[in-house]
Amino acid sequence: MMQSVAKKWVETGQQGNIVNIVADIWRGMPGIAHTCAARAGVIYLSKSVAVEWTPNGIRVNCVAPGCCESTGFGNYPPEGAATFKESNPMRRAGDEWDIAEGVVYLAAPSGKFVTGEVLNIDGGQQLWGDPWPTGRPDYFKID
Repeated sequence: MMQSVAKKWVETGQQGNIVNIVADIWRGMPGIAHTCAARAGVIYLSKSVAVEWTPNGIRVNCVAPGCCESTGFGNYPPEGAATFKESNPMRRAGDEWDIAEGVVYLAAPSGKFVTGEVLNIDGGQQLWGDPWPTGRPDYFKID
Protein backbone atom coordinates (compact mmCIF):
# COMPACT_ATOMS: atom_id res chain seq x y z
CA MET A 1 0.00 0.00 0.00
CA MET A 2 2.81 2.43 0.87
CA GLN A 3 4.55 1.71 -2.42
CA SER A 4 1.37 2.26 -4.46
CA VAL A 5 0.59 5.64 -2.96
CA ALA A 6 4.24 6.74 -3.13
CA LYS A 7 4.40 5.87 -6.83
CA LYS A 8 1.24 7.90 -7.48
CA TRP A 9 2.61 10.89 -5.56
CA VAL A 10 5.91 10.75 -7.44
CA GLU A 11 4.14 10.45 -10.84
CA THR A 12 1.93 13.46 -10.09
CA GLY A 13 4.63 15.52 -8.38
CA GLN A 14 2.77 15.56 -5.08
CA GLN A 15 4.28 15.48 -1.64
CA GLY A 16 2.75 13.26 0.99
CA ASN A 17 3.09 11.51 4.29
CA ILE A 18 2.33 8.05 5.57
CA VAL A 19 1.63 7.12 9.18
CA ASN A 20 1.73 3.41 9.97
CA ILE A 21 0.12 2.07 13.12
CA VAL A 22 2.39 -0.50 14.72
CA ALA A 23 2.70 -1.62 18.37
CA ASP A 24 4.80 -0.91 21.42
CA ILE A 25 7.27 -3.74 20.78
CA TRP A 26 10.37 -2.43 22.52
CA ARG A 27 10.37 -5.00 25.35
CA GLY A 28 9.02 -7.92 23.36
CA MET A 29 5.48 -9.27 23.47
CA PRO A 30 5.43 -12.59 25.37
CA GLY A 31 2.78 -14.91 24.00
CA ILE A 32 2.35 -13.01 20.74
CA ALA A 33 5.87 -12.99 19.26
CA HIS A 34 4.42 -13.22 15.75
CA THR A 35 2.79 -9.78 16.02
CA CYS A 36 5.95 -8.33 17.57
CA ALA A 37 8.02 -9.58 14.63
CA ALA A 38 5.54 -8.31 12.05
CA ARG A 39 5.35 -4.83 13.64
CA ALA A 40 9.15 -4.62 13.89
CA GLY A 41 9.25 -5.32 10.15
CA VAL A 42 6.84 -2.46 9.44
CA ILE A 43 8.85 -0.10 11.68
CA TYR A 44 12.14 -0.77 9.93
CA LEU A 45 10.54 -0.79 6.48
CA SER A 46 9.10 2.63 7.33
CA LYS A 47 12.48 3.92 8.50
CA SER A 48 14.14 2.66 5.31
CA VAL A 49 11.66 4.15 2.85
CA ALA A 50 11.55 7.38 4.86
CA VAL A 51 15.15 7.93 3.76
CA GLU A 52 14.61 6.67 0.21
CA TRP A 53 11.49 8.75 -0.42
CA THR A 54 12.53 12.00 1.27
CA PRO A 55 13.88 13.48 -1.99
CA ASN A 56 10.32 13.17 -3.35
CA GLY A 57 8.80 15.08 -0.43
CA ILE A 58 7.30 11.94 1.13
CA ARG A 59 7.50 11.48 4.90
CA VAL A 60 6.95 8.10 6.57
CA ASN A 61 6.43 7.64 10.31
CA CYS A 62 4.85 5.20 12.72
CA VAL A 63 2.64 5.46 15.79
CA ALA A 64 3.17 2.75 18.39
CA PRO A 65 0.23 2.49 20.78
CA GLY A 66 0.68 0.90 24.16
CA CYS A 67 -2.27 -0.56 26.03
CA CYS A 68 -5.24 1.47 24.81
CA GLU A 69 -8.84 0.77 25.70
CA SER A 70 -10.64 -0.33 22.57
CA THR A 71 -12.79 -3.14 21.25
CA GLY A 72 -9.50 -5.01 20.76
CA PHE A 73 -9.31 -5.63 24.51
CA GLY A 74 -11.93 -8.34 23.98
CA ASN A 75 -9.44 -10.38 21.93
CA TYR A 76 -7.36 -11.26 24.98
CA PRO A 77 -8.13 -13.66 27.81
CA PRO A 78 -9.33 -11.98 31.02
CA GLU A 79 -6.06 -12.81 32.80
CA GLY A 80 -4.08 -11.05 30.06
CA ALA A 81 -6.38 -8.03 29.86
CA ALA A 82 -6.11 -7.61 33.64
CA THR A 83 -2.39 -6.81 33.24
CA PHE A 84 -2.93 -3.96 30.79
CA LYS A 85 -3.62 -1.20 33.30
CA GLU A 86 -0.42 -2.15 35.13
CA SER A 87 1.63 -1.99 31.94
CA ASN A 88 2.78 1.61 32.35
CA PRO A 89 3.67 4.05 35.14
CA MET A 90 0.46 6.01 34.57
CA ARG A 91 -1.33 2.80 35.64
CA ARG A 92 -4.18 3.22 33.21
CA ALA A 93 -4.98 2.43 29.62
CA GLY A 94 -4.99 5.05 26.92
CA ASP A 95 -7.82 5.38 24.42
CA GLU A 96 -8.40 5.76 20.70
CA TRP A 97 -8.26 9.55 20.91
CA ASP A 98 -4.72 9.42 22.26
CA ILE A 99 -3.68 7.53 19.15
CA ALA A 100 -5.74 9.66 16.75
CA GLU A 101 -4.19 12.87 18.08
CA GLY A 102 -0.69 11.43 17.58
CA VAL A 103 -1.52 10.54 13.99
CA VAL A 104 -2.89 14.04 13.38
CA TYR A 105 0.31 15.57 14.81
CA LEU A 106 2.43 13.57 12.35
CA ALA A 107 0.13 14.08 9.36
CA ALA A 108 -0.49 17.81 9.90
CA PRO A 109 1.93 20.69 9.31
CA SER A 110 3.10 20.18 12.91
CA GLY A 111 4.99 17.10 11.70
CA LYS A 112 6.59 18.70 8.66
CA PHE A 113 10.14 18.08 9.95
CA VAL A 114 9.53 14.52 11.21
CA THR A 115 10.29 11.45 9.13
CA GLY A 116 11.48 7.94 9.90
CA GLU A 117 10.30 8.14 13.50
CA VAL A 118 8.14 6.09 15.82
CA LEU A 119 5.85 8.07 18.12
CA ASN A 120 5.24 5.93 21.19
CA ILE A 121 1.88 6.66 22.78
CA ASP A 122 2.02 4.31 25.69
CA GLY A 123 1.99 6.11 29.03
CA GLY A 124 5.66 5.13 29.48
CA GLN A 125 5.05 1.42 28.83
CA GLN A 126 8.41 0.92 27.10
CA LEU A 127 10.11 2.05 30.30
CA TRP A 128 8.08 0.24 32.95
CA GLY A 129 5.34 -2.28 33.48
CA ASP A 130 4.57 -5.93 33.13
CA PRO A 131 2.06 -6.66 30.35
CA TRP A 132 1.29 -10.29 29.51
CA PRO A 133 -1.32 -10.11 26.70
CA THR A 134 -2.09 -13.84 26.78
CA GLY A 135 -1.77 -14.17 30.57
CA ARG A 136 1.30 -14.75 32.73
CA PRO A 137 2.67 -18.31 32.46
CA ASP A 138 2.87 -20.14 35.79
CA TYR A 139 6.66 -20.06 35.68
CA PHE A 140 6.60 -16.24 35.81
CA LYS A 141 3.90 -15.77 38.43
CA ILE A 142 4.98 -13.77 41.43
CA ASP A 143 3.59 -14.84 44.77
